[in-house]
Amino acid sequence: MTNGDGHGRRGQGGTLVYPGAARTLLHAKRRKHMIAVVRITDLEPDPLNELRAQSSHEGFRFVERLCEEWATGANRVNAPGEALFVAVANGQVVGICGLNRDPYACEPSIGRVRRLYVAPAQRRHGVGRALLEAVVTHARRHFSLLRVRSEAVSEFYTTQGFRRVASDEEVTHVLGFSNAA
Repeated sequence: MTNGDGHGRRGQGGTLVYPGAARTLLHAKRRKHMIAVVRITDLEPDPLNELRAQSSHEGFRFVERLCEEWATGANRVNAPGEALFVAVANGQVVGICGLNRDPYACEPSIGRVRRLYVAPAQRRHGVGRALLEAVVTHARRHFSLLRVRSEAVSEFYTTQGFRRVASDEEVTHVLGFSNAA
């Protein structure tokens, strides 16, 4: 797995190190460690093994699907405006979130939040919010509208400024940008 400048490496004890990566740090509530949100440009499956196992155990396949699509080249999250972010705590990936051009929209100025997942032990500590903020900040420079489909965490998206919609079966929430590029 690499950071935004393409260089990821293993530190002591095999933990992930992201030298020089553009990242957002946050103090996790009731935690003694920092969490870094890092944009990555290369996805290696090994650092995601624990996250993949946890999501599968909960009945979610989207982290696994992300890895499969990356491996086959079906979705490398590298079209104009797209980005992939991970949250790292103590050298371990504890969350992931992507931004794609919306494959269900005919308009290239519409983005889609994809594959947001946070490890159960890290939930309600700001990790999901930090990942989504990184995606929204990036999307604001590239898209006029951001869409998502998620019934499971509907309240999470509305508290982050998304508006609930019911008019499209492929979308549950939208966030418009008035200053989009």
